[in-house]
Amino acid sequence: MSKERNLAKTKTVFLIDATALCYRAFFALRGLSTSYGQPTNAIYGFVNMLNKLIKDYSPRYLAACFDVSRDTFRQRKFAEYKITRAPMPDGLSDQIGFIKDIIQAYGLKIFEKEGFEADDILATLTQRMKKYALSVTIVSADKDILQLIDKDVRVLNPYKEEGKVYFEKDILERYRVKPQRISDILALMGDSVDNIPGVPGIGEKTAIELIRDYDSLDNLIKNIDKIKSQNLKKAIRDNLDKIALSRELVQLDRQVDLKFELEDLKLCDPDYKKLYEIFKRLEFNRFLKGLPHEQQDKIRVKKCLELKDPADFIKGSKNKRIFLAAEYETKTLFVSQAPQEVCYRAGFDRLTPLLSDPAIIKTGYDLKKLILFLDKSRIKFSGIHFDIMIAAYLLDPSRRDYSLESIAENHLGVVLDASDGLTALDLILQLAPVLDKEIKDKSLHDLFYRIEMPLIEVLAGMQRQGIMVDVNRLNSLSQDLECRLSKLIEEIHSLSGQQFNINSPKQLRQVLFDKLKLPIVKKTKSGPSTDEQVLKKLTKHHPLPQLLLEYRQLTKLKSTYIDSLPQLINPQSGRIHASFSQVATETGRLACSQPNLQNIPVKTQIGKKIRQAFIAKDDQTLLLSLDYSQIELRLLAHFSKDEALTQAFLQGKDIHKATAALIYGKKESEVTEQMRELAKRINFSIVYGLSAYSLASDLEISFEEAQGFIDSYFSRYPKVEKFISSQIDKARRQGFVTTILGRRRYIPEINNKNAAIRGFAERQAVNTPIQGSAADLIKLAMIDIFKAVKEQRLKIKMVLQIHDELLFEVDRGDLRQEISLVKEKMENVYRLDVPVKVDIAVGNNWLEMKGLE
Repeated sequence: MSKERNLAKTKTVFLIDATALCYRAFFALRGLSTSYGQPTNAIYGFVNMLNKLIKDYSPRYLAACFDVSRDTFRQRKFAEYKITRAPMPDGLSDQIGFIKDIIQAYGLKIFEKEGFEADDILATLTQRMKKYALSVTIVSADKDILQLIDKDVRVLNPYKEEGKVYFEKDILERYRVKPQRISDILALMGDSVDNIPGVPGIGEKTAIELIRDYDSLDNLIKNIDKIKSQNLKKAIRDNLDKIALSRELVQLDRQVDLKFELEDLKLCDPDYKKLYEIFKRLEFNRFLKGLPHEQQDKIRVKKCLELKDPADFIKGSKNKRIFLAAEYETKTLFVSQAPQEVCYRAGFDRLTPLLSDPAIIKTGYDLKKLILFLDKSRIKFSGIHFDIMIAAYLLDPSRRDYSLESIAENHLGVVLDASDGLTALDLILQLAPVLDKEIKDKSLHDLFYRIEMPLIEVLAGMQRQGIMVDVNRLNSLSQDLECRLSKLIEEIHSLSGQQFNINSPKQLRQVLFDKLKLPIVKKTKSGPSTDEQVLKKLTKHHPLPQLLLEYRQLTKLKSTYIDSLPQLINPQSGRIHASFSQVATETGRLACSQPNLQNIPVKTQIGKKIRQAFIAKDDQTLLLSLDYSQIELRLLAHFSKDEALTQAFLQGKDIHKATAALIYGKKESEVTEQMRELAKRINFSIVYGLSAYSLASDLEISFEEAQGFIDSYFSRYPKVEKFISSQIDKARRQGFVTTILGRRRYIPEINNKNAAIRGFAERQAVNTPIQGSAADLIKLAMIDIFKAVKEQRLKIKMVLQIHDELLFEVDRGDLRQEISLVKEKMENVYRLDVPVKVDIAVGNNWLEMKGLE
């Protein structure tokens, strides 16, 4: 360790000019934000600097100093002080609170005082350290701070030359005067940034020369007559008042009333739990990895025995509830009956009687994975009771990580590697009662046990069943697309007048903006943006962007679906077995992956042809689709209690045509298709909480027109507007909104100062009760259908769930009976103020399906 760092450890106090460094980080790092829009560039830069400072210098004493506001004693002396400076940007002010929370979590003292700037706080602390015989290192990039340097004080600029440290000698070399004369130089030259007047015509070079020649500002003023230049002499004599004022403004107050003891500045152990929570919320994965993950001695299960006889395991027990954890690599299960020090382990095959017994209820982690894994060994799994992963999701659906380790860290405060079955079982034993209590406390008990737990078996069955795909049709479609893409590339090169790599953003920018001179819509770090939104706007100026959009869409569909689907077919079943997750969305909707069938476009020709490749298994089988009709608008009517909207559904009207008639003041028979389409967009924009600005962009109309349509909508459906306001108010009051069955979504940004972030949160507050309730209803319907099919031993198989649609495989001979059952379950799943309807269609493939009443 260097001599300087040894000194830092023992006799040096480090003082951070926090406000200045926050500004520096904010402007140095652009474009950093969380997935929900919270700016993080200043926070990230500041934490990076703080980590480096602590790592490089290991300071014993450390504090951070902040400005409180612009209302300081300097404004009272000179009202125009800093008047030309823009207010703190919203994007930065939104981050200061986080930065202060992080500083305190690091165990650092924060100093700030109304009426004074951070510089004055730094000057006062520096002065007070002298009585402790301590050296001071001020961490700042502000030149005003240089005046504080002396033999015991230095300034560290963390952003210059990998941490440039300025000593007295550096100031003498740079300014050729002692540091305490920096304020004299500034008083003469002024500062345009802070609007300090100084002397007109005197810049830095002249100011330095004058102070160097006369040793100080006071001595210069005493000897004005000795100045050789008549212009300088006159300028100084004519501006003595300005010089005096400027000196008062630039000199730092070293006598601010601050009450503290040296021990207050002593660096103590960070609150790692608090840091973890903040970094997690801000999505700082790099900083999360840097936190110490000590193995904590909180393992309760101390001994694991081989289970010889599964029957003996539960014999004589007061209850038949077991806790289990799987080691999939070794096909071993670890089981226990209660939080005790002994557990048992055995191979999957030895535990078949215990696993298949529905009377023995099971608690574990990601039980759907276990069900499907046991399927491979033809072992049935019954008695699902409590899933740790889903419980954690229900309590906080906004988390990105529902690994067992992350859940334990969040709810138990322990950091453990759960890759071995023993540790996993121990965490499951500890987490189950904690999560169960919280579920009850938050009124989620019914939702958890009535929907989420039974749904595990439903989803496992749907994944097990899978769906047939016509490989020949996909191969033919792939060849057709290859030909179309080749022609498209030729057209693109012809229109652009040159050969270039269409997939290269750099080359595409050169073609669009340098060669074709198209207007720049949006900029990124690397140059003008060429994203989809930009290309759509550029279609008005040139035909090339439209071809580029088509090229991108076709290449994406070809790689994501057409060429990938055949590779995902299970060779044993001949089917694709997509995965459905209960823990991937904040609204409660299911997410589909491997492949994601929710993103196949239904309106494009290629998207339709992809759907055509999903087929019934043979000539004796059909695909049956039941799709909730306008379920979100029906839920809006139910929640809002709006009479006009409710009556439209009760009377079986075409809701979009009815809305168009109200907005345009016409009879429904006079409504054109164009009017209906616009009303449809407005209906759904209201459901999704879109603003007039977003609607204007979507419809390509003016903001005024869009606002007029929305105002007209609310004048016809006034209780819808009240419902929207009530949801936003509810989110502000309690921090979350709920669905029809009590599912919660927390919306922490609803009171954010940043208008864009707050607006996004308000849209979530409006949309979640509607979209989340639609998710609740279709999940409940899936469970009811699954139970009925099981009880009646029907042949119908649920194969897909996509948004508000359920897709089944059904024998032709059983079609009418099974349609009747599924329709009845879906339409009567929950009583709303308006009727719930489903659209029914059947066919040999997912595209060519005929509607049925």
